[in-house]
Amino acid sequence: MPITAIVLAAGEGTRMKSRHPKVMHKLLDRPLVGWVVRAAQAAGADRVVVVVGNGADEVRSYLRGFDGVETVEQTERLGTGHACRTAIEAANITDGPVWVLAGDTPLLRPDTLRAASERITSQGEAGCALTMTPPDVSGYGRIQLDADGHVLAIIEDKDCTPQQRKELLECNSSIYAFDGAQLAAHIGEITNQNVQHEYYLTDMISILRQANQHVSIMHVDDYTELLGINNRVQLAQATKAMQRRINHDLMMSGVTMMDPDQVWVGPDVTVGNDTTLLPQTFLLGNTTVGSDCVVGPNSRLVNATVGNGCTVDETIIVDSAIDDDVNCGPRAYIRGHAHFLKGSKAGTHVEIKNSTIGEGSKVPHLSYIGDTQMGAGVNIGGGSITCNYDGKHKNHTTIGDHVFIGSDTMMVAPVTIGDGALVGASSCITKDVPADALAIERSKQTIIEDWAARHRKALEEED
Repeated sequence: MPITAIVLAAGEGTRMKSRHPKVMHKLLDRPLVGWVVRAAQAAGADRVVVVVGNGADEVRSYLRGFDGVETVEQTERLGTGHACRTAIEAANITDGPVWVLAGDTPLLRPDTLRAASERITSQGEAGCALTMTPPDVSGYGRIQLDADGHVLAIIEDKDCTPQQRKELLECNSSIYAFDGAQLAAHIGEITNQNVQHEYYLTDMISILRQANQHVSIMHVDDYTELLGINNRVQLAQATKAMQRRINHDLMMSGVTMMDPDQVWVGPDVTVGNDTTLLPQTFLLGNTTVGSDCVVGPNSRLVNATVGNGCTVDETIIVDSAIDDDVNCGPRAYIRGHAHFLKGSKAGTHVEIKNSTIGEGSKVPHLSYIGDTQMGAGVNIGGGSITCNYDGKHKNHTTIGDHVFIGSDTMMVAPVTIGDGALVGASSCITKDVPADALAIERSKQTIIEDWAARHRKALEEED
């Protein structure tokens, strides 16, 4: 039977003190709502309906990158029950298991959702609320049980009596699994007779019970999995929890970390075994790192592809790829769809942009190579630059195989340097260089004996 996930993401999020919707704040490199949507899809949701409100356009724009995700706008925000009803009516949800998820709970695991769904599909329950016992229960709705341990109701914190706040320690997570037919049939019975005058989805548990339907709670031992994000302190705490979860899984798969608390790896990153991630390393976006690499310290890779046996030392790689046995850094910057072929090198204070560096070629230090096609076995002397920008257009440089470029050389694009050519140091190359030729562009050196001494003496006499 198809599963529908309703993600409630319309809230104001005023405690974030931001012009952006709360659910668009990022944990690692993914917005909060993205974590929840991904968890629902990974757990088997056939349909995901996201209720948007505050900052609806920003949330919709982000969600366009997901397949099978619909959005429904809650124009009047009258509480979670009203949001859920809005989704049910707008998306015509009438049957099947329905998960109702909070858009600010990024630590939720797919396995937990699957277990809750089992309560509906296999045990015939009409509703199941996921619960926890956090160290600080303030602010959470409390679970009220009868003498036999069956759930009676969920009482919002603001509606609890002082005694209930003290005695009821099992907390609601705002995450539920429902039988879709029962949810659709009874959602209209929720009222706003409470301190906040809002329509609480928590009331569905007692409503279903009163309709002689079987309802339950499912306690989740790891309370951090169900924590919501209401402010930036909680966002930082959740980020730390996810960092440790991801790093633990990587280390168990064969990745070495000298200090896991100083390594940040995004959820879409893959790292091969026997790779070492040193402190202050960030792997984000769709980054892939192969086996037997050393990355870091102080390295940041975003949407990067790294082959096997590479060293990435104090280097930034963005939207670029390095093949096997490539050495980068320290303090290299590789960006703009650059591609390093096997055994090539970018050394200290080198920037490579939108260029292919051929197999075994080296750009050892203090150089900029942009918009360049470089062959194999090339050596670029220190302080050399491809002058690719003429003020309006980016122009292309072609360097053949086994070319030697002397230090402090300017290659003014568009220009081609043929295979096996040698360019003398401190040259400004503005014309094509034939294969196997020597190119030198220098002014004649002039020496005037004793000029400096006479100049100093003249300055002293002026004083």
